[in-house]
Amino acid sequence: MMRDFELIVYREFPEGRDNLLHKMARLITEYEEGAVVRRNTAGGGTEQLMAGKFYGCIHSLLDQAAAYGFYGNLWHCYLTHLLVTSENGYSRGCEMRGRAEGTINEAVLHDIAVFKDFFDYDFSPMCETLHVKEFRMVENYEGGREETGVYNARICQCICSLARNLSRTGTAKEMKDILTEFYGKYGVGRLGLHKCFRIGHGTQGEVRIEPIPRIAHVRLDDLVGYELQKKKLRENTDAFVAGKKANNCLLFGDAGTGKSSCIKAIANEYYDKGLRVIEVYKHQFQDLHETIAHIKGRNYKFIIFMDDLSFEDFEIEYKYLKAVIEGGLEKKPENVLIYATSNRRHLIRENYGDKTEDGRLSDIRQDMHTSDTVQEKLSLAYRFGVTIYFGTPDKKQFQGIVKALAQRYGIGMPEEELLLEANQWELSHGGLSGRTAQQFIDYVLGKI
Repeated sequence: MMRDFELIVYREFPEGRDNLLHKMARLITEYEEGAVVRRNTAGGGTEQLMAGKFYGCIHSLLDQAAAYGFYGNLWHCYLTHLLVTSENGYSRGCEMRGRAEGTINEAVLHDIAVFKDFFDYDFSPMCETLHVKEFRMVENYEGGREETGVYNARICQCICSLARNLSRTGTAKEMKDILTEFYGKYGVGRLGLHKCFRIGHGTQGEVRIEPIPRIAHVRLDDLVGYELQKKKLRENTDAFVAGKKANNCLLFGDAGTGKSSCIKAIANEYYDKGLRVIEVYKHQFQDLHETIAHIKGRNYKFIIFMDDLSFEDFEIEYKYLKAVIEGGLEKKPENVLIYATSNRRHLIRENYGDKTEDGRLSDIRQDMHTSDTVQEKLSLAYRFGVTIYFGTPDKKQFQGIVKALAQRYGIGMPEEELLLEANQWELSHGGLSGRTAQQFIDYVLGKI
């Protein structure tokens, strides 16, 4: 017999009040209260009506399997999904830290007992009474395990595995302990499940942090060469995720040298340590303050990532960025750093008119205080405490990258032939760079 469906802490879910959980709860309650029996005496069509509701719930579970990539017991996966995405006082208190203390544990244990009843509920009698045999499909669903528009395969596997573990628990306390351990390891909600995010806007124009489901599974060791640069980046990021002092970081240098790939790599490598990366485009700098307001109270470490950052003379968006990094009245939160990549060391285009004192140059707009102009343009770059230079590899280094990539992908081409084709490729495809080397290897793999 299901207990009364009254939740205390886990009351708000992304689906809204009239979600699948409430529909299933009402259906179970109707069945348990003997609605079908009353139909036999009253002569109504209750049984048919309940069967229609039951089929509607099955339809919703199958829809979620397609959207999220769930497999196994879809009802259990759905319940688990609610538990790991519900951002409440308890789950947010446990994220990345473990157990919360205090009376809230009693309230949570009450709610988990309700969820355990849902996990343990035997639908067989209802299926038989309502002649709905198709429910067995959602109890052992085969499929999923692929990338979807909502979750990647790693997240799907994580949720389905947790669902199996929760379904095997013997008590509500055991279920609560497993869930709390999950919150401590991965976190909760979108920020807990995903590695990378971008800024979006809701229907009312409000700033939203939206997940990026799929990013390249690159790691720093996958990037050939640039050992000193990677070491410097690792040291700064290690300090940040450990709660020590760390600096904003600027990766600058030539195109195609792996700057952006390094940021993707640290998003992958430091995810388990609570690091999350939010990509921000130049036109979104005015949303930075609101974005930081969303994340400053969370128990994750956030890197706000700006790719290919540079400004022309007429662009003033960099002033928003300067105020966020350093210089405004409000202190930047301890759990936020800025990482940026750029082809320019000083980020803002400078011209000779900024530096010359020759008033006779008529074709360049002059400023009465040229030194102030220069300092204004350099001040943004100076706010990055760590700067890492990525230079173009020479011919020997380029060939070393090609050989390393060929070995990694199992290309058995003779070395002399491989390097000859690589040299011919780079002459007409962007010159010497790691990106060109990777493009050449992709070309060879395509031919194979």
